[in-house]
Amino acid sequence: MRTQYYTAASLDGFLATEDHSLEWLFPLVDIQDTSLPQFMEGVGALAMGSSTYEWMLRHVIHAPGGGSPWPYAQPTWVFSSRKREAVPDADIRFVQGDVRPVHEAMRGALQGSGRNIWLVGGGELVGQFFDAGLLDEIIVQVGSVTLGSGAPLLPRRIALPRRLELTQVRRFGPGMAELRYDVLREGAPPAAPKGAGA
Repeated sequence: MRTQYYTAASLDGFLATEDHSLEWLFPLVDIQDTSLPQFMEGVGALAMGSSTYEWMLRHVIHAPGGGSPWPYAQPTWVFSSRKREAVPDADIRFVQGDVRPVHEAMRGALQGSGRNIWLVGGGELVGQFFDAGLLDEIIVQVGSVTLGSGAPLLPRRIALPRRLELTQVRRFGPGMAELRYDVLREGAPPAAPKGAGA
């Protein structure tokens, strides 16, 4: 069971624009042509911050022209300091505070399943998991655009003794490169590279 941060970012390291738009991302690649479908097969639980959840409500559940159902069958833990709108027929659990007991609850829910925990975002929430020593892997698809400002990929300084080890590089079409990093703890041996894809 791994705790993974899987996301997409601009070349200069932003998840979204200052007004929380992801419109920069969609012209670059069809997500069905990326590793996302395969990645989702291994996901057993999700965690997201309140801004990510609000984005899902606006752009999926209440999308202009008619919304869509909640897209995830897996249980989802949403970190929020205030009451949020629930989505009917979706397994969404609202939590707040320290990420460690929530992570333990997520692991308990997945015990024996062999599935992983997906940290959907945003970067500050993922940073809290990293600070607590709970983040195992970062998978980021880097788009061939720059935004100049916006929501940062991961607002943390990551250096020794807990560091990132690049394990795989893949290309998806002309606009996306996927980088995979293991998060290594002090004393952990470097991971063997998994090779590069084209």
